[in-house]
Amino acid sequence: MSKDKVHIFDTTLRDGEQVPGCKLNTAQKIVIAKRLDELGVDIIEAGFPVSSPGDFKSVEEISKVVKNATVCGLTRAVKKDIEVAAQALKHAKKPRIHTGIGTSDSHIKYKFNSTREQIIERAVDAVKYAKTFVEDIEFYAEDAGRTDNEFLARVCEAVIKAGATVLNIPDTTGYCLPEEYGAKIKYLKENVKGIDKAILSCHCHNDLGLATANSIAGVINGARQIECTINGLGERAGNTALEEVVMVLKQHPTLNLDTNINTQLLYSTSQLVIENMGVYVQPNKAIVGANAFAHSSGIHQDGMIKNRETYEIMNPEDVGVNESAIVLTARSGRAALAYRAKKVGYELTKIQLDSVYVEFLSFADNKKEVDDNDIHTIIKSSNLDNSIVA
Repeated sequence: MSKDKVHIFDTTLRDGEQVPGCKLNTAQKIVIAKRLDELGVDIIEAGFPVSSPGDFKSVEEISKVVKNATVCGLTRAVKKDIEVAAQALKHAKKPRIHTGIGTSDSHIKYKFNSTREQIIERAVDAVKYAKTFVEDIEFYAEDAGRTDNEFLARVCEAVIKAGATVLNIPDTTGYCLPEEYGAKIKYLKENVKGIDKAILSCHCHNDLGLATANSIAGVINGARQIECTINGLGERAGNTALEEVVMVLKQHPTLNLDTNINTQLLYSTSQLVIENMGVYVQPNKAIVGANAFAHSSGIHQDGMIKNRETYEIMNPEDVGVNESAIVLTARSGRAALAYRAKKVGYELTKIQLDSVYVEFLSFADNKKEVDDNDIHTIIKSSNLDNSIVA
């Protein structure tokens, strides 16, 4: 049975760059855009062209170099925004204009001082106008996560009639629970007339740490695009992490969903973004963190040495990491010490290992991590015969 494709929409260069301190110049953006294209991303949101001359130039230059992916420019539901985006995208092989407006009662009342009917009218006008420039139009219903489902369905139906090809359903504030977000997508699939003419898209923020879970709930319930960033970069607590949703779908074949991402480039792409943006990921970050495939507990290390799948559901090579790491600490056991000692040239018998292990624990209690040089020191301090050297 063939798998349904989930389109990966990367917004590292737009939403990700909104993180304080993450400003990129055009040359850096081009480097990242080329890698995203190589990675297999379906859509690259290159920027918000009307926001500054620099962003306009970046979108324009990225449009010239991207060979496979659709290149997308963000706009508000404002004619000038749309005109500028269309101009910036004129060199793109596959251009997309991403336009929209807030749809929650909070946005309608406090942000726009408007009414529901006026919001629908503005949404339709924006989509129709964007459609005069390019065929591929994505509409975002900002704060859809807190928008009444019935009204959201009315908005979606209206913009589909106006020509929208993708419907972005953002959990802008990261408030939704996975069950709620999944139910919202399901409601739209079942209640929006003409929904078969458009792709539903998940754009989830991570304010409560649920961005990945919500995006997966969305595609399980019928969405076929996920909007995400490398390393989960984005406003406030960030966006859905590309590497996480891609590997969730890869590791759960029963979902019958797949992407075009070359997962073996995930780790190196993460490092490329870190180098250019200067924002490091926490060591325990899923998939690409320094400790994602590192083991320091003796029980875990013993299981890993016997069979990697005991404590790893992914092969590190699948995401571009060379191998799992057995990290020696005071919590490590004999099996891990013997394993690492063998790596640096020592074949220890059981009696020798018992003797070295006592010295190792004493050493490890005074140091956070025991490295290869320390192993040599520990074995010399154990006064064992040189015959243990392989």
